[in-house]
Amino acid sequence: MTNTKQASCTTRRALLLGFAALGAASLAQAAKPETVAVQVWKDPNCGCCKDWIAHMEKNGFAVTVTEQGNNAARARLGMPQKFASCHTAQVQGYVIEGHVPAADIQRLLREKPQALGLAVPGMPVGSPGMDGAAYGGRRDPYQVLLIRKDGSTHIFNSYT
Repeated sequence: MTNTKQASCTTRRALLLGFAALGAASLAQAAKPETVAVQVWKDPNCGCCKDWIAHMEKNGFAVTVTEQGNNAARARLGMPQKFASCHTAQVQGYVIEGHVPAADIQRLLREKPQALGLAVPGMPVGSPGMDGAAYGGRRDPYQVLLIRKDGSTHIFNSYT
């Protein structure tokens, strides 16, 4: 093989490998799920809210926090007071009240039901953010409620 022909083959091989690498990078980028933005309203001193936010971030959500309490946000977003918890969030038009697991929010966003959002009323021990070492491994049963726009509920998930 002549030097010119060998150089041409080497250049062609390098180009093909370069295109293959670009294609692989593009596929990897396309396969990476989009980050979902979540707005959270909470009291600036609430530690369990911070733990729930860490749970959300660990599960791929991009969280923005407003540290002014959540009563006004809950009322403005239409979440009935009877489902209240220590923080309120909004994600893709849905209201999330309390310690809702990220997996349930991901399911909500996949299924897209006609609803106001999800709620875990109160602060059940064992729910995300209420599950740290301070609770000694205790896990109370709780339900994630789907809150319909008329205020009625449906059990979205149960944890025992």
